[in-house]
Amino acid sequence: MSGGRITSEERSAISTYVGAGIAVVLAVIGIYFFFQAQKEKKETTTFDPNRPVPGDTVLKSRLKAEEYAVVRGNASQTPFQNDFWNTEKIGLYVDVITLEPLFASVDKFDGHVGLPTFTKPISKDALVEVPDNTNEMQRTQVRAKRSNARLGHVFPDPQSPTGQRFVVYSAAFHFVPVDQMKDRGYESYLSLFDKK
Repeated sequence: MSGGRITSEERSAISTYVGAGIAVVLAVIGIYFFFQAQKEKKETTTFDPNRPVPGDTVLKSRLKAEEYAVVRGNASQTPFQNDFWNTEKIGLYVDVITLEPLFASVDKFDGHVGLPTFTKPISKDALVEVPDNTNEMQRTQVRAKRSNARLGHVFPDPQSPTGQRFVVYSAAFHFVPVDQMKDRGYESYLSLFDKK
């Protein structure tokens, strides 16, 4: 700097430093958001039994409006107009909140009610049965024990091999196809689909 003036070389050097500083800041911000997006993707697509149950604020932003209304607001779904009522794909039906596996396609059957129907859950310990007297009916509601998600109802069924039928709402579940189970943390459940 001569006589208080900035020379063109100095101006060029300052511009280079400022530009490099901005580039570094933008790169750091980009990396931060990339890792946040990867963390969010992992939390919404892979199963980790030790992951804490998300709070309602997170669920409202993460779940579709219908999913949230069913699992937290006790809403219903229209029979024959929901995602999984007639799905015959092989895989797991997992809790939409925790991704915990609750039902397997090998136990699914057409209950003629327009909602996914199963003879049994993967583990009865993962469910809670609660009396439900809404709509002037005596029923037994089924909820996921860990997340407290409302799943549907269980009914006696003499035709079922277990003597019960679990009629659940599609909106309470995500479906994990058998060919994605290993990559998404469900490898230990693959034996459910071994041909016997």
